[in-house]
Amino acid sequence: MSGPFKILSVFGTRPEAIKMAPVLMKLGDLEKKSRGRFVSRTLVTAQHRQMLDTVLGIFNIRPDHDLDIMSENQSLDGLSAKIITRISAFLDVEKPDLMLVHGDTTTTMAASLAAFYKKIPVGHVEAGLRTSNIYSPFPEEINRRMCDVISSYHFAPTETARGNLLRENIADRSIYVTGNTVVDALLYILKNRALPIKSPAINKAIDAKMRIILVTAHRRENFGEAFERMCDAFYKIVREHEDVAIVYPVHLNPNVRNIVNKKVSTYTGSARERIILEPPMEYLEFVTLMNLCYLILTDSGGIQEEGATLSKPVLVMRDTTERPELIEAGCGMLVGSDIDMIANNVGRLLSSRADYEKMAHGSKCFGDGTAAEKIAGVIEKLT
Repeated sequence: MSGPFKILSVFGTRPEAIKMAPVLMKLGDLEKKSRGRFVSRTLVTAQHRQMLDTVLGIFNIRPDHDLDIMSENQSLDGLSAKIITRISAFLDVEKPDLMLVHGDTTTTMAASLAAFYKKIPVGHVEAGLRTSNIYSPFPEEINRRMCDVISSYHFAPTETARGNLLRENIADRSIYVTGNTVVDALLYILKNRALPIKSPAINKAIDAKMRIILVTAHRRENFGEAFERMCDAFYKIVREHEDVAIVYPVHLNPNVRNIVNKKVSTYTGSARERIILEPPMEYLEFVTLMNLCYLILTDSGGIQEEGATLSKPVLVMRDTTERPELIEAGCGMLVGSDIDMIANNVGRLLSSRADYEKMAHGSKCFGDGTAAEKIAGVIEKLT
């Protein structure tokens, strides 16, 4: 090979940035020690502009290239076409030897397809997660499957993910079980960077010794009535448990924000004040909140892994999860978007210390904080 081995890492959303940050740090170390044999570069699509930028600052990531493609209420087809076109033009010039992508976003799928068209090998971080339902999560399930078919290197976080890939006839020699890089990021923040919570409303609840239930919910398949049912469940929980506060950092997507704000505004009484709606929190504060909350309600992906690592019971407000390790480890359960299913199971964990401790034991089922090091080790051996 003439010249250095060029690695291009591509991502576009806050979760991708969090999970790729440890990989970028290890690739930076690899570049320094290789004396010119490796070059690591970063391209962001800015699929999520504001939420992405805060994470870039936290991890001191300075992208070499920024496509800045986000537009208001963007459609999936328009976003995909824009990413493929812009990245394809970039690849014609830069010609990397390897593209790294992460997870299941539209950026991941579209960037992988652009690389495939140019016959550039793809390495997929967090490969192999499956629900086997193409519409749940939507569109993430198909995004991830397409990327896995395209990829030459599959960095699977668990043995379960590896098994999914093998059942789909992915070559065993291309699969590397590494753990999940979110554990690396989480442990790094807890050790070095976590910050106090700024929100007066949240701090008031903490000072009052409320048990904090942390909520994250933004999935497309839950747009509409499912979000309304979730909010009704939150209201039922705070009405039935006076020592509980719901803290919900609401996603900026108007399909989430408008529905949640409108629904919660219809509630009355003192219980309503214990549903605390916040704008998206900086990750440094969010880690602090995760660490002190009593339990987590979510339809998100990565927080399932973080909750298990932090010994927090996780109730997943979906009918499926691509992270069954959470359920198998006894750290979480599926509750869907049914009002009673959510409220009754939260109530059980609030009322029974024994039931709570069965789920709050924590697990290393998603890794031990060395995933990024393992990924960089594999890449180092490619030349």
